[in-house]
Amino acid sequence: MLTIIKNWFGPSNRDADWTAVTAWARAAGHRFAKSRDGSGFVVEPAQGSAGWRLEWGVPQRHYIEGPELRLRAEVPATGDLRMLVIARPLMTVLEQEVFEDYTDGNQTRMDDGMPEEMRWLVLYPKMPRAELGHLRERFGVLSNLPRAAPIWLDGALAEQLVMSASWRADDQPLVLTVQRGRLTLRCLQARPDLACMQAAVALFVAALAGARRVSDELARGTIANDRPTGWGQASAMPPAE
Repeated sequence: MLTIIKNWFGPSNRDADWTAVTAWARAAGHRFAKSRDGSGFVVEPAQGSAGWRLEWGVPQRHYIEGPELRLRAEVPATGDLRMLVIARPLMTVLEQEVFEDYTDGNQTRMDDGMPEEMRWLVLYPKMPRAELGHLRERFGVLSNLPRAAPIWLDGALAEQLVMSASWRADDQPLVLTVQRGRLTLRCLQARPDLACMQAAVALFVAALAGARRVSDELARGTIANDRPTGWGQASAMPPAE
């Protein structure tokens, strides 16, 4: 594993790939800094109102096998809201993993060692494929408050997810989560390609705007803890739809 990490983050990768990113960050007035272990980097907008933080480096999830691009931002007033957009091939793999752990009696491992977004695949109802339109073959979407998911997805976020086909392969891991007042994007990015990174930022900004729209609706009390009528009784349990 150590050899693989060295191959990911060796000096040749930095020399070839970081120059464009540092130039972009400086030109935009962002702060660029190496991560503590020197294997990756952090970019933060100088303007605090943008609110996001970008990181590229060692993955924090086992289902991302290679360098991970992460974006994070705070989403206030979401309470215990949990929402997920996930690449469908990854969803299928993770659902099977969760299901096998559960049926093998590994509940302790499933509770303690499994990322929360994996457990959500079992716990919460997914938007039916028919409701996802052009996204139905490429993404899964769910929420513990089902009426929140279509609001989040509506408009710019759905458009950006469609456009993501131009900068990532369908089988490339991509996850967007909202939980504990924070929006997070995770995706595999073997090298910090500037164009792909900028596209990921655009996707994240759209997801952030949508999450804040959901937050506003929660504050108004317009999101109930039930499913939209068209959802019927779709099961939240695996296997994938």
